[in-house]
Amino acid sequence: MLRPAPIAAPASGLITAFPILALIGTGVALAFPEYVLILKPAIVPLLGVVMFGMGLTLRAEDFLAVLARPGVIALGIALQFAFMPMLAWVVGKAMVLDVEPFIGLILLGACPGGTASNVICYLARANVALSITLTAASTLLAVLFTPYLTFFFAGHLVPVPMGAMLLSILKIVIAPVAAGVVLNHLLGRYLGGVRAVFPGLSVGAIVVIIAIVVALNTHHDAFIVFFLIIAVILHNSLGLAAGYAVPLFLGYDQRTCRTLAIEVGMQNSGLAVALATQFFSPAAALPGAIFSIWHNLSGAGIAAFWARRPVDDGDEMGGPV
Repeated sequence: MLRPAPIAAPASGLITAFPILALIGTGVALAFPEYVLILKPAIVPLLGVVMFGMGLTLRAEDFLAVLARPGVIALGIALQFAFMPMLAWVVGKAMVLDVEPFIGLILLGACPGGTASNVICYLARANVALSITLTAASTLLAVLFTPYLTFFFAGHLVPVPMGAMLLSILKIVIAPVAAGVVLNHLLGRYLGGVRAVFPGLSVGAIVVIIAIVVALNTHHDAFIVFFLIIAVILHNSLGLAAGYAVPLFLGYDQRTCRTLAIEVGMQNSGLAVALATQFFSPAAALPGAIFSIWHNLSGAGIAAFWARRPVDDGDEMGGPV
């Protein structure tokens, strides 16, 4: 069996500081949203830089090794599209949310995994190649699953702009990662110093992105936001727990359990906001907007926790296929 190259370990100081820096960025955005909003066009380039950095740590063999495990990919997709919308429905009912935020939470749960999960997997020493594969696969399948699951749980059919989503994945994930892999293949022996810089760049880029998202959502009613924050935290936490516990119970290795936890728990909240705004109302977009902030903070925390607990290289590809 092919074995992937070890993922570069981020500096422990940066990982420890990540949640603190994210909170500082949030505070700056709340205090000076008009200045932070100037940076909105930088979101896609910043993610592209981070994805390129991940590509520099990968080899083509990594993706071949992942694609040799159809079982784990099927498990990740099943957890993504079965657990998350069901958990959204349960949490929304338990919190007695109003109709529009309830629909928005279900729409969020029915969306595919977010590209931020790839970054968190990189920082958490999980399986980045598997993460990218699962994000791409769930995004492709979302054209069918997102509208159907939203209809099933909320009684409405939500069309998904598949072309725009695919273009986004190609621009901010596939293309820069592929460029990094190619460069690593051609000049890998000369890039040790360059690879060492990217963990710091990743942390900085994510902090700026969090700040931008916060600045975009400073005008919402505090009373509604409070209850939605609780609902979003429950939804995200249960998704992370299910994504970790199910593969662990099935005998998968530690890297795979970490990867599935992050992939299942972190949604494409930007898509949820866009669809809710287009087809429902601003209130229905609130869960996705809040999730955009929270899942980066919870992801930062889980990355900091797991980065301090490395796993053996031999643990990377164990478990069922």
